[in-house]
Amino acid sequence: MPVTTSPPPSTPAATPRRLLWHRLIFGLWYRPVEVLDESRDRSVWGAAAFLSLLCGAMGTLAVDSFWGQWGVSPVLALEALAIGSVVMMLASFLLGAATHAIARRLGGNGRFGPTTSLFVVLFWASDLPRLALDTWLPAGSVPVRAAASVTAAFGSALAVLLIRGQHHLPTRKAVAAVSIQMLAAVALLKFPPGSG
Repeated sequence: MPVTTSPPPSTPAATPRRLLWHRLIFGLWYRPVEVLDESRDRSVWGAAAFLSLLCGAMGTLAVDSFWGQWGVSPVLALEALAIGSVVMMLASFLLGAATHAIARRLGGNGRFGPTTSLFVVLFWASDLPRLALDTWLPAGSVPVRAAASVTAAFGSALAVLLIRGQHHLPTRKAVAAVSIQMLAAVALLKFPPGSG
């Protein structure tokens, strides 16, 4: 009498571990490759919006005109702070969207949400040390300019890793996809005219 064997019970697919904000933001500094691999194909709009607003506020606090306005009218100064933060968030998302669009034109196959939101997160996460120094020190001081150089290089390297992984592009195409946006952002934000 033939013996029938039943197929082995199927094991449920392991659900990916929840990517907490602090692990994402700070993990980019001490284990960037693992974090970018763990966050692949995940949209992180909440973390992107939070970092954009936080860094926009920090950047506004570093401007002397904000404190001059604060001495005249704190309410107007806070309104300017809020407007500046929102504008920075929108500009960040446009920067990420442009990076995604260029990567797709170069043959990439990544999704819009993960690419755009992760690009914003890594851009601002890598810029946090420079912003923290810039809030307390003069913009043209040696520590601020040194931090700007280091964080610009680190942020560009992270952006290349992100695009290469998300869009499955060779390194040279990933560099081409991020170079224009990163150079423009570095020139306008990290080394603004008149800061030297």
